[in-house]
Amino acid sequence: MKQAGGKPYHHTARGFRNPPGSPDRQPDFATKWRFLRRMMRNASQPPPVPADHALDRDAVLAGWNALPPGPALLWLGHAAFLLRLGGKTILLDPYLGEVAGPIRRFSPRRFVPPALKPEQLPPLDAVVISHNHYDHLCVDTMRRLPHRHRLSVVVPLKLGRFFRRFGFRDVIELDWHDGHALGDLCITALPAIHWSKRTLFDANRTLWAGFALEAEGLRVYFSGDTAYGPVFRKIGERYGPFDYGLVPIGAYEPQTIMAHHHATPEEAVAIGRDIGARRLVPMHWGTVILTEEPPFEPPHRYRAAARQAGYADDDAWLLRIGESRALKPWPQN
Repeated sequence: MKQAGGKPYHHTARGFRNPPGSPDRQPDFATKWRFLRRMMRNASQPPPVPADHALDRDAVLAGWNALPPGPALLWLGHAAFLLRLGGKTILLDPYLGEVAGPIRRFSPRRFVPPALKPEQLPPLDAVVISHNHYDHLCVDTMRRLPHRHRLSVVVPLKLGRFFRRFGFRDVIELDWHDGHALGDLCITALPAIHWSKRTLFDANRTLWAGFALEAEGLRVYFSGDTAYGPVFRKIGERYGPFDYGLVPIGAYEPQTIMAHHHATPEEAVAIGRDIGARRLVPMHWGTVILTEEPPFEPPHRYRAAARQAGYADDDAWLLRIGESRALKPWPQN
């Protein structure tokens, strides 16, 4: 959709906004402040973690190295993945640091370590970032990435300056629906329903996005952070179907605050259905407490919603942190 003068709808005089029809339930300041106080009180109480939730680092590397050549995926925790596709190894939304915020003392702290430290990652070709929030764009991770001056970085509009300051040279900014080729790999930025902010004064000055990544006859959708809305049906009509949909299932309570920028597990499955994702890979849970739902509730709700939506369990994955799997195109009839 275009505005008068031909400017895209999501562009504003001061930055960016969500697609038409997106949920808009902005709470008042008092509601937000009470929520923040509750979260700060609970920050020092990490939850008990099931024994099978995460692999140890030796098992992480062994599993990745044992995969056959070709497309593969490794969940590093939260929304961070290693994706091998089109002969490239891509790092998605790398939050591999300890805290997810600007002030260490008051910021959410991860209760499960990242599957790999930045120094332990296999050789990378590119980094793809969905938006500038601290649990998706981690300064500590960026500083510690080996050979960052050699990496390509693909980011939404207006976020490139951040990476150039850290020594990245090949920085590509994309608007929604813009594409960029890295060899045989095509990366397209797609609309998402969220927001951006890293300081008190830069709300929505940089764009947020999901991504379609395509090569070797295989199509992967990475949502980044998003709420649910009618835009996903449009994405499915224009870009679908996808072989894999990486969708966010956590950070949704209280709904009075979170409904306009985070999806519930049921909405994450609906996103998968709308875009034509044949297999789902849940993310954005089980790593750091950002909201008030029980930290291990999301996978149970996701599994039930996926079954109700017609996904077989083998097509609605639940990865352990550090688990890797080969990716295969959907069988053709």
